[in-house]
Amino acid sequence: MKNSERPRMSLRTILLLLLLVVTAPVFANDTVFAAGFDPVWVTGYHVGYQKTMYPTANIDYAAMSHIVIGPVVPNSNGTLNTTYDIDVSNGPLWANGVASAAHTAGRKATLMVGGAGSLAGWQGAANTTNRAAFVTHLLSTMDSVGADGLDLDWEPLNSGDYASFTALATTLRSARPNMILTVPVAWTNPNYQFSDSFFGTIAPLFDQINIMSYDMEWGADGWKSWFTSALHGESATTPSSIDSSVDFYLASGVPRSKLGIGIGFYGVCWHGVTGPRQVIGAGTIFGSDNTFSYSTIVTQYATPANAANYHYDTTAEMPWLGLTAGIGPNACNFLSYEDPTSVAAKGAYANRNGLGGTIIWTIGQGYVSTASVGQQNVLLDAVSTAFRPTH
Repeated sequence: MKNSERPRMSLRTILLLLLLVVTAPVFANDTVFAAGFDPVWVTGYHVGYQKTMYPTANIDYAAMSHIVIGPVVPNSNGTLNTTYDIDVSNGPLWANGVASAAHTAGRKATLMVGGAGSLAGWQGAANTTNRAAFVTHLLSTMDSVGADGLDLDWEPLNSGDYASFTALATTLRSARPNMILTVPVAWTNPNYQFSDSFFGTIAPLFDQINIMSYDMEWGADGWKSWFTSALHGESATTPSSIDSSVDFYLASGVPRSKLGIGIGFYGVCWHGVTGPRQVIGAGTIFGSDNTFSYSTIVTQYATPANAANYHYDTTAEMPWLGLTAGIGPNACNFLSYEDPTSVAAKGAYANRNGLGGTIIWTIGQGYVSTASVGQQNVLLDAVSTAFRPTH
């Protein structure tokens, strides 16, 4: 089915009517378990392999409500790798230090479990044979770090794993009713994805269900060049946006106050196309996460010398740089990324739609260590202002 054919307006009409009659964006099935849980969240991921990019002493905890520390990675026998991509000794020490600093600042700290590339570990650890031991390891690791909960980053979460995932989350919730339990979920393609009741079924188990709405472009399969995190503007050949993904999860039964959107503190560099909505042809995605951090972009690409190559797409609500000759050290012909303007648009969208908040991947990539005092966390400051204006 083409994007224009999906039954979208009726859903929007229903949601608008709900907003008119409900005085606050909290629904009857919005069970909140965590003690002191704030339903408007800014949840920032901080990973061990980026610890030198953003030293613990410099973290701006005031700009966030939650920090997710990780990763700890499931082993298929139900044990955990707790090196945090550092080592067996210094990794846990680093994680404990981040959690302790968060608590000193009055913020919550959770552990990221899994991530990309950990699917086999999840499937083995969460099966009926190893699940009980896995839960024990998860909770003991959480306690040893001093964390307040877990972020179950099972990627990809396919239908064949739904039963195991649900059983695991149910067991964890039963064992610790007041822990914070969150899950990041994939963005969707409205050309063929309309809803999945599974997500509504698991919603009562979780405090946050966050859409990983970054890296939403694709370099093949009939797509045209597109933005990393378009707010609107999806089409048959650019079939991704935050708005359409939010529609999917709401239609699946996720309460809006438990649903968050994602902001990537990195950009995507293309070679061979000079802007969005172009036939890709021989064009390729050269790099994204880690290589093109926001810090790298503002110091080496989106510089005053390249101001003439800056554009802002008012449909997608995304900035971009484009130049046939290429921009910056890696000669990006098209560079899609977030800036304070696009972040403000996402915050306004989340607030007017009664959504729960946002996740950031990752706070380390937004920290510009070489900037003057007060300018080192421009993007994080923009997120905090946009999503938590009264906090």
